[in-house]
Formats: sequence, C-alpha cells, structure tokens
Amino acid sequence: MGKADFLSPKAISNRIKAKGLQKLRWYCQMCQKQCRDENGFKCHCMSESHQRQLLLASENPIKFMDFFSQEFKNDFLELLRRRFGTKRVHNNIVYNEYISNREHIHMNSTQWETLTDFTKWLGKEGYCKVDETPKGWYLQYIDRDPETIRRQEELEKKKKQDMDDEERSAKFIEEQVRRGKGGRDEEAPVYTELKRESEGEKVAFNLNKGASCSAAGPSTTSSTLGPSALQAAPSVKRKESGHTSVSKEKKKKSALEEIMEIEEKKKSERTDYWLQPDIVVKVITKQLGEKYHKKKAVVKSVQDRYTAVIKMIDSGDKLKLDQSHVETVIPALGKKVLLLNGAHRETVAILDSINEKNFSARLILDSGPLRGKTIDEIPYEDFSKLA
Repeated sequence: MGKADFLSPKAISNRIKAKGLQKLRWYCQMCQKQCRDENGFKCHCMSESHQRQLLLASENPIKFMDFFSQEFKNDFLELLRRRFGTKRVHNNIVYNEYISNREHIHMNSTQWETLTDFTKWLGKEGYCKVDETPKGWYLQYIDRDPETIRRQEELEKKKKQDMDDEERSAKFIEEQVRRGKGGRDEEAPVYTELKRESEGEKVAFNLNKGASCSAAGPSTTSSTLGPSALQAAPSVKRKESGHTSVSKEKKKKSALEEIMEIEEKKKSERTDYWLQPDIVVKVITKQLGEKYHKKKAVVKSVQDRYTAVIKMIDSGDKLKLDQSHVETVIPALGKKVLLLNGAHRETVAILDSINEKNFSARLILDSGPLRGKTIDEIPYEDFSKLA
C-alpha cells in the first residue's frame, strides 16, 4: 500500500500522533528512535542500522552507558541551574520539565534505576543539596561555576576596598581636626536648669552671644584646618594620578598583540580529541563490513567530543562512530585543510607540501590574525581535508 499523501487525513493523523511523547517501551535509545506501536518497534529491531549500532555497543557497553549517564546528568543539571537557580525545588518537578523534551535521554539507559537513586547520587557527589521530606525529595543546586565564584570574589574585594578607602578618609579627617585643635580635647557643655528668682520676673534669652560664638567657631576651625588640609590633599591626589598612569602604561597593548595572546592561551595545549564538523575522514574499522571499510565520509556533527555522526560520500548512509574508527584524509597540494590539534586548532590552512619521510606536511594559514604564515612539520593526524 502506498504512502499517504501530505494533506490526507491519514497523514495529518500520523503527524499529530508523532508530536507528543510516546510509550517508553517502544523507544530505542541506541538509535534514538521512537516507534509508535509494537509492530514498528519489532521492525526497527530487525533493521540493518539497529544491528550495526548493537555491534558497536557490544564492543564496550560500559562506555555507552557512561556516555548516556553523563548526557542525562549534564542536561538535568543545566535545566536545574537555568530554570530554578539555587532555589529549593521538588525533584519530580524538575524531572517532569526535563522529559517534556521529546529528544531527552531516557533514564532506563543510564546507571540509575530510579529518580530517587539519581537524587541521592547528586547529593553524594556534591552537585546539589538534597533532603527528604514526607512529600518526597527536594533539590537545591550548588553553583560552583568558576566565573560566578570569580565574580563574587571581585564584588567582595571591591566592597572591602571601598570600606578601606572610607575608613582611611575618616581617619585622615580626624587627624586634621585633632591637629587644628592643637591636641586639646573639646570641653563638654554644662547644662543647667532654667530658674526664676521671682514670679514677676520676665525670662529673657540673649541669643547674640551664642550666635556670635557659633558663627566664630566654624570660621576659626576652618582657618585653623585650612593650611594643613590644603597641603595634604594634593599629595594624595598626585599619588592616585601616578598609580593610574602606571596602570594605563601596563595595560597599553596593540589589538593584534591582544588577539594573538588570547589565541595562544586558548589553543596552546594539545588534546586527545580531534573531531570537527565539515571535515572528510576515512573509515578504518572492519567491523561494519567491506561496504564501509576504507571509504570516505563527511563529519556532520560531533557528540561528546569523541563521537561523530558521519555521512558516507558514496552511499549517503549515516553512521555514528568513535574517533578511533576513523582517520584523517590528506588532500592534493593547494587544497584547503582544517587544523585539528595544536596551537592553531580550528584554523583553515592550505596544503603547501608533504614530507613523506617524517609523515608531516607544510601548511600556509588561510584564516585568523596570522593569515599567510607558514608552519612546518605538522603531523598527518593534526589536519584533514575540508568538505
């Protein structure tokens, strides 16, 4: 029977059914495929692609379980951090939001059997604060992001520095006041009760004397404090301006030097993973049969740094392979390649020459701030042909 038309009722019904979450028992985690019924799941288990994935998983099943467990843990904690922050929340609420995504990693493919076991594990490993209540288990995310910690330390340091500046200014003012008074302590005022000698006597207040004293007081103090305060202020200002000029001289760098310094710091270390999208690789494993052995493919995407989804150039088939099952491809001279490791990782270059004795090549950088620079003795495994 032919396939239903795009706008036919049957096709519309199929799309509506495929929209939401399906039954977990008809989901294949290895192939990441959701079947609608038992017959579809049975047909999928008998398919060639499913058998290939089982062959790959049988080589190292613990590695695949660790991969799915790591993905589940990372996605769960990312949702908890982004959606709830450091608030205390029930673990079922977080899990229900997590599984609402149709492409989520299912828990039956991880090392944890239940959500309670996973919650206890998060508390044991120090990712969250967990506590059990009559209503269930609650989570509270512990934010250990280095950037967040660094920002908090900078805020505390700035606050402490501001307080130190205020205290220093207050001590400086107190010292100037003490000098202006000549080291004499201020006499405390004496307050007396208002009394009348006779009932007929009128009470009169002489405010001129107090006002003149109060008016004379600040002028005297200001005249006394003036010279010492004015003499000390410029020295403080000169020190601050000198410190600012030194810091500006230290920070003065050209834009090219800053870019080169950032790139060198970012890419100076070699890594044990090298897969990158849009490069051409060659399948070297024999476990998939002669159909794919020594055939070229294009890397479509990279998962978990060590696993790639590739598309065969000849047949168009898509496979998911580990980086140990493929190798780099060396193009003809003058073609573009992508550097996969070392100081110039993720940089496009042109193949200039090949040294067959040392299994290395000479490349000319074709992108970045160092474009046009020639680099020698690049091993074959550190670059590959661009698709």
